[in-house]
Amino acid sequence: MKICFMGSMDFAVPILEGLNERHEVLLVVTQPDKPVGRKRVITPTAVKTKALELNIPVFQPKNIKADHEAITNLDLDFIVVAAYGQMIPENVLFHAKYQAINVHASLLPKYRGGSPMHRAIQYGDVETGVTIMFMAKKMDSGEILSQAAIPILETDNVASIEQKLSQIGKIELLEVLDQIDNITPTPQEESKVTFAYNIKPEEERINFQLSAKQIYNHVRGFYPWPLTYFVLESQKIKLFHVTYSDENKSDKPGEIVISDKDVVGIQTSNGIVFLQDLQLQGKNRMNIKDFMNGSGRNLLTLGNIAE
Repeated sequence: MKICFMGSMDFAVPILEGLNERHEVLLVVTQPDKPVGRKRVITPTAVKTKALELNIPVFQPKNIKADHEAITNLDLDFIVVAAYGQMIPENVLFHAKYQAINVHASLLPKYRGGSPMHRAIQYGDVETGVTIMFMAKKMDSGEILSQAAIPILETDNVASIEQKLSQIGKIELLEVLDQIDNITPTPQEESKVTFAYNIKPEEERINFQLSAKQIYNHVRGFYPWPLTYFVLESQKIKLFHVTYSDENKSDKPGEIVISDKDVVGIQTSNGIVFLQDLQLQGKNRMNIKDFMNGSGRNLLTLGNIAE
């Protein structure tokens, strides 16, 4: 079948690879290259990099609503979308022989929106999954063609869940395309709709009024992007990995209650968060032992209050 694939993030790469192995991908549509990192290096999306590797033509409109003729000029059986990043106009959604299909990283109608994997981990869900659906004008509201669920392990973060779901999404999508004429789409239950809104910068800051387990979920739900942080003595400290316990040593959330050469614990509203892997603003990422051998020794001291 002739397919146009629309995607940008890492989640979409295995899905593109699977489509390319089984079908004819005529065009890949992805977000424009953008500056990344402190040095603002212009960087292509993960999907563009893979498409060029596979010798598939790439189209990168800044505004898909105004610039989509590269898609609508093609004779297509399917338009397949996975983590693309722009709202797609109706004349594109209904251009191909079949209505456009989306691979969404949640068990819809739960977590419509742009950060379903982050929210599932952040909120302590015990499972997540992939939904293959027809696309509609309203965001993530289309009829469901297939779903597959997986457990969220205590050790999972967004990176590990993304890898698992992208592989499952690839398998589910290919099966749906093979059986499309035999599938009866299922409408979503509107009464069960929840949203996974895009993450705002202020959400990255740790709130020590939460429990230790909630903070643990917050940290792993925002890893590897956009990361969480707290502020201590006006210095911003990013968190990559923490552990936690249910013990309490203080009634002051944010207080550093354990400070040793390789163990630092911060009191929360219930339980202690132990710092494992962190980065002081302007410095390199370090494990806690290396951090406490350097600048952390005079910063992460007993009684100091993290905010």
